[in-house]
Amino acid sequence: MGTDAKESPAEGTDAGESAVVGTDADESVTVGADPAEAGAPGADRAAGGAGVAVGPPAPPRTGVAALSPRYQVGAAVALAAVAVAACVHLGMVFLSLAPANTVTKQHGKAIEDWVYPEFEQNWKLFAPNPLQQNIAVQVRAEVRTKDGDLRTTGWRDLSARDGAAIDGNLLPSHTQQNELRRAWDFLAATHGTDNRPVGLRGALSETYMRRIVVMRLHREDGIGREGVVQRVQVRSRTTGVQPPVWSREQFSDKPAYRVLPWWTVTADEASGGVA
Repeated sequence: MGTDAKESPAEGTDAGESAVVGTDADESVTVGADPAEAGAPGADRAAGGAGVAVGPPAPPRTGVAALSPRYQVGAAVALAAVAVAACVHLGMVFLSLAPANTVTKQHGKAIEDWVYPEFEQNWKLFAPNPLQQNIAVQVRAEVRTKDGDLRTTGWRDLSARDGAAIDGNLLPSHTQQNELRRAWDFLAATHGTDNRPVGLRGALSETYMRRIVVMRLHREDGIGREGVVQRVQVRSRTTGVQPPVWSREQFSDKPAYRVLPWWTVTADEASGGVA
């Protein structure tokens, strides 16, 4: 009685339906409805405690972003160092393979020290004309016998021994596969057609090859029991790989020999000290 029409419940509403109650139209609240759905100020306070709407939780940080600032700086420095080292390495390898230029002429020694021997690149397998030869390294020795006589041994095929040890072996030795072959490649690349060493690396390759063959003569042939090794001589025997039957290529089946000069054996090598 005596109430304003705005303050009275809406007529014709059911018990389960909401009614509009309030003194002002701007502050009216729907009775019987969820406060959150009605958009009442109390809904925000109930949900956020301070009248601020709460959104979905932020996803957890992962990777470097999850680290503390101090560790983020450390990770950034480490990644930068790795990137610089990778760029330097790729540049050195590129310069070692590139044709002669101003940089390689001025810094050739530094480039070789970086690349050889661990990072040496060999493209023979992927060349337009791959290597189609079998190269065997053979050695003979001049021995001073216990009677004081000099005796020259026959040629010993060291490559054939390595091949026999590899055949049928599921886990062949890296030494058997590569030591002698790489030593010969090193020597051939640092010697001229007259078999004379070219530069300091040529002399180094001779020393390396000489020590390998003397060591193997002691280990495999027991040459020390016959006397003292005075000199050794190395040669290569090269034969062409025969083409398949359907190929028209022609290869000579005659072996070609490259005989190196005699090398004097040092005292520690002669006694097997390098073994």
